Amino acid sequence: MSAQVSARDFPLPPAPPEAELPEPLPEPSRDELRLEAVLAALSDPLRIGIVRKLLLESVEHDHTCTWFGLDRPKSSLTHHFRTLREAGLIRQRQYGPSRRNRVRVEDLEDRFPGLLALVADWTPVE
Repeated sequence: MSAQVSARDFPLPPAPPEAELPEPLPEPSRDELRLEAVLAALSDPLRIGIVRKLLLESVEHDHTCTWFGLDRPKSSLTHHFRTLREAGLIRQRQYGPSRRNRVRVEDLEDRFPGLLALVADWTPVE
């Protein structure tokens, strides 16, 4: 792991006013995050790529599933995003017909320091 990545501070998008913020979909609490569940979710190249893209390219808001530009059936994407949410890697909120995603940076850094730096440093196999 490069020193540049290990020292990285991942930006946290500012939260919208509480009155405008939908409740997150069901997810484990910070204390319920399990390393084996997180690693199992990250074992799929598509899912680790989703988390990596959110970490490195995210801007100041949550992103819908279409932002990723993945050429997969909707049912497949639903499965992958649900797996990431249920493992505790991402937080999803329902905004009308779309779900928006963000990495749970603070929770993951607290429970598994350095894990997100490893994800950010990961290079996809071409």
